[in-house]
Amino acid sequence: MRSKPLVVIGFIGTVLDAADGPGRWERWRPTVALGMFEDLLVSRVELLLDERRYAKLAERIRADLGQVSPETEVRLHDTFLADPWDFEQVFAALHEFARRYPFDSEREDYLVHISTGTHVAQICWFLLTEARFFPARLLQTSPPPKQRVGDAGKYTIIDLDLARYDRIAQRFARERDDTNSFLKSGIATRSPTFNRMIEQIERVAVRSKAPMLLLGPTGAGKSMLARNLFELKQSRHSLKGRFVEVNCATLRGDGAGSALFGHVRGAFTGAQGERAGLLKSADGGLLFLDEIGELGLDEQAMLLRAIEDKRFPPLGGDREVSSDFQLIAGTNRDLAEAVAQGRFREDLYARLNLWTFYLPGLKERSEDIEPNLDFELERYARQQSERVTFNREARERYLRFAMSVDATWPGNFRDLGASVTRMATLAPQGRITVEVVDEETRRLGRIWGNSRRGGNGGDDDALLETLLGDRVADLDRFDRVQLVEVLRVCAASRSASEAGRTLFQASREKRSSTNDADRLRKYLKRFELEFAQIREAARG
Repeated sequence: MRSKPLVVIGFIGTVLDAADGPGRWERWRPTVALGMFEDLLVSRVELLLDERRYAKLAERIRADLGQVSPETEVRLHDTFLADPWDFEQVFAALHEFARRYPFDSEREDYLVHISTGTHVAQICWFLLTEARFFPARLLQTSPPPKQRVGDAGKYTIIDLDLARYDRIAQRFARERDDTNSFLKSGIATRSPTFNRMIEQIERVAVRSKAPMLLLGPTGAGKSMLARNLFELKQSRHSLKGRFVEVNCATLRGDGAGSALFGHVRGAFTGAQGERAGLLKSADGGLLFLDEIGELGLDEQAMLLRAIEDKRFPPLGGDREVSSDFQLIAGTNRDLAEAVAQGRFREDLYARLNLWTFYLPGLKERSEDIEPNLDFELERYARQQSERVTFNREARERYLRFAMSVDATWPGNFRDLGASVTRMATLAPQGRITVEVVDEETRRLGRIWGNSRRGGNGGDDDALLETLLGDRVADLDRFDRVQLVEVLRVCAASRSASEAGRTLFQASREKRSSTNDADRLRKYLKRFELEFAQIREAARG
């Protein structure tokens, strides 16, 4: 198969290429050497130069290159640089060249020659090629150990796709695994869906400064993930400021605007002095606004301006203050529904919705209960300086309960952490026994109001009868058992999407696209039921 024509792009070497007279053939000239390699057949050289100063040199190089490689065409590009050591000038000139040049990667291969030009030019070549402004590889040439007539020296082609270099690729893979583990607080999670999401979050965190929206029920780990993201970005030197966390559910009235944006003296009753505000405190750092769905509409408008302009006025003030922070927002609400109801600004939601990730609750990640159990035991050991373990039968019994339909985990990982703390505290001689586990599972049943323990169906059967009435008698036993479980999940979920994710967890991971809420609606329609109707009946 015939290879594509090879095109080399580079600066004229105003020092290394500059030689005159017959003696020039005894010198190594990098641009002329491009035509002297037997295994590097260059079809065309695109030569950048200041024609007002180096036109004569360029013509000599064109002629000499024609002697050693008659098939190589040389094209000259007038590129004026007032100061070839000025980074901004050089980068702008090469960027403009890349923008105008008619690259045709389907028909030609490209190399960027980095052996000529200043060190600044070499850096700019690298940055623009790595960013794919130049769809090329780098070409580095070097002189022979001893100058010999006709010796072209050596060349190296550098592919900036680091995945091609095994040792580098392995190192980056290890670092990526370490980073993902860090974002998961070292927990060896087993859910494929969750692990893929963490990988995406890591890539976004490293490459983007745009706002990020974390969805999920209370206790799903949004706050911990936000703090881990801050520490990751800080370790990569992309943030210099603080981590500032705000629970928007605690902000009300004038206090909300004052806490976030600060105020001037006399802005409202009781404002006896100035206050900087939390957005200003997060300047250069990361601001985590948890429960952002609870923020008032006025504060939402000011926040949108602060995100877009990085400037905002404090309450009661005329002079704006600046703050350049990265925003991560968290909520357990359906913000799209809140927008439809007029409780959340559509423009702010659009600004936050660029990078949205759903952190599933514990019930949706049953395979991750065991590694999180080990994490909570380790955390207890660090905090209390005492290591507590399960005996085997107790551990198996607790895990069976934790992964059963009776374990609703409404507080998610907070519930699990509290449960482990209670068992570890009550464990005799640092050993959690079956008796401790049984006492804890009974306690959780009481806390959650779960009357299903013992298998009698209880409240779920009552809910079924409330919703269907006399139609219950028409159900096959198979349909009744299935519908009871669906109703139980719907009653414990905040939205149809959350209920669908719980019910269809296994099958949804095998499909490229999912609409769990729609699948649930179609199922409920068979029984003339709707999700909102179930939630209302469950609240009694």
